[in-house]
Amino acid sequence: MILIYVNIVRNHFKKVDRVIYKSMKDLDFDEWIKPRKEKGGVDYFRALCREIIGQQLSGKAANAIYKRFLSLFNKGKVDAKKLVKTEDQTLRNLGMSWAKAKYVKNIAEAYLTKSVNFDNLHNLPDQEIINELVKIKGVGYWTSEMFLVFTLGRENVFSHGDLGLKKGFIKLYKIEDPTKEVIEKVVEKWSPYKSYGSITLWHSLDSP
Repeated sequence: MILIYVNIVRNHFKKVDRVIYKSMKDLDFDEWIKPRKEKGGVDYFRALCREIIGQQLSGKAANAIYKRFLSLFNKGKVDAKKLVKTEDQTLRNLGMSWAKAKYVKNIAEAYLTKSVNFDNLHNLPDQEIINELVKIKGVGYWTSEMFLVFTLGRENVFSHGDLGLKKGFIKLYKIEDPTKEVIEKVVEKWSPYKSYGSITLWHSLDSP
């Protein structure tokens, strides 16, 4: 991120939420959200497969399985046609669960049949993107929200279904077992930069 823009984001939080501002002062957002060029549908298809593979796994485990997944394809470029024809057992042997094996094939099928228009996703508002992606069996709200943040670089996303965000919220705000309504009352002030608040909460879990 350009430094001037980072300062705009931080100054926003300085005005609306001093708790999160103190935690984000030294955070390098470029480690989380990379500068994005416009991508095509195939890039989004691959990214969504990666999101599914990484669900409920540590970063190290997810990366190892995804690396093995890429080895199935020529030059590591995920091919939807080949993926659809790949046996579930082959995917299971990579370390994926049976469910994830089916889900990535569902994504490939949606890409090939254009039941979801991956080429146009970046032109849609956040909620419309979620509505499109959850048509695919195995892709839920959480996966769609992670896709918005880490693939499309959308800046105003907070996932109430993310356990890590709730843990980070409890840690920073010292509120035991907060309800969705309590969290939302705080988070709504972050708009239009909720994603940066989310990243700060995740980061706080790795900080003293």
